Amino acid sequence: MGIKRKGGMKKIKNGMRVGLALLLGIASAGAAETNAMKSLVAGNTAFALDLYGQLKATEGNLFFSPYSVSTCLAMAHAGARGETEKQMAQVLHFGMSPGEVDSAFGGLQKDLNAIQKKKGVELDVANGLWAQAGHSFLPAFLDVARQQYEGRVSQADFKTKAEPVRREINGWVSKQTKGKIQEIIPAGSLDANTRLVLVNAIYFKGRWTTPFRTNSTAVSPFHVNGNTQVQAPLMNMTAEFNYAEAEGLQVLELPYVGDELSMVVLLPRDPQGLKAVEGRVSPQKLEEWLTAARSQKVKVFLPKFKLEAKFDLNDTLAAMGMRNPFSAQADFSGMDGQRDLYISAVVHKAFVEVNEEGTEAAAATGTTMALTSAMRPAPIPIFRADHPFIFLIREKASGSILFLGRLMNPTK
Repeated sequence: MGIKRKGGMKKIKNGMRVGLALLLGIASAGAAETNAMKSLVAGNTAFALDLYGQLKATEGNLFFSPYSVSTCLAMAHAGARGETEKQMAQVLHFGMSPGEVDSAFGGLQKDLNAIQKKKGVELDVANGLWAQAGHSFLPAFLDVARQQYEGRVSQADFKTKAEPVRREINGWVSKQTKGKIQEIIPAGSLDANTRLVLVNAIYFKGRWTTPFRTNSTAVSPFHVNGNTQVQAPLMNMTAEFNYAEAEGLQVLELPYVGDELSMVVLLPRDPQGLKAVEGRVSPQKLEEWLTAARSQKVKVFLPKFKLEAKFDLNDTLAAMGMRNPFSAQADFSGMDGQRDLYISAVVHKAFVEVNEEGTEAAAATGTTMALTSAMRPAPIPIFRADHPFIFLIREKASGSILFLGRLMNPTK
């Protein structure tokens, strides 16, 4: 099986309802597993905020799954060698050998799968790899995809049946995301030069531990900027939450049933202060702010909203330092023993809906490869999110950021 250098995916055109893409695997057991997992999560968080730093220049709302992108690329990284591997590891903040990275992702996958077995939340993650039949992919690479990433590995005929294969992949993604992502790969995006498609999908649906009352939701002004405001439905309640105030912002953590996942909202005190917060946020600051949060009664106002997003990440990742993987200098000889493969496209779609009951989110990431061509005591704090803010959804035990976004306008 193999990969050709031209072709690849065209731009994704429409946002999806609920979607998030992940490439994960089954972990290896052992004494070093905890340290490896911590190292991986720290690296994933650094990559998440680096990627946010690149994408924040986009106008308006922003939503993506950094975890999806890093895990999708991790599978490709398993086959990278030489300078290509070094560039990917540096951008993705993989501070371990490729084998250790794969095992650590496997452990993380196992933990996420365990959450799905409990009541209260739905968290489905899946990985798939479609490889050109007849191209000599190395058994060791395919074994990593199957064993560490729990990936479905399928043979495909891109040369003569590219369109049927495209429909098959899209059908698989739709199934994994409960029908929320219908077409991660648009018509005409695969051709006879395609040799490998890596796809990661994640679906999440969680109910708030303390839901908002629908009859308390009221339309109120949301201040988009100093000159513009829109009318948006603001949910509200007073309840116990982890809360902190620091450096001109309010930090609120809203747990989902089971208390294993939560939404964290970073709200600037200044309605025009989002850029300042974006400039300060870092893995260290995020950890500091979350550590400072303490359980207390808070009066919360939070808008209902839906966000859809799509990204073609080739140029973004190259600008971050991952240049070789997208060029003729790419070395993915760990996939097929040859230096004839490169990444032709990395595409990502995501959707999130937040309402009184909870949150539904999903996304999909596809990678194609081709041949070369502080807290207040009293009174009760008021957390009124009626102006732009940053939010993220994370798995609490490991600290893994599954989703990351920015709400600029809840009516868009």
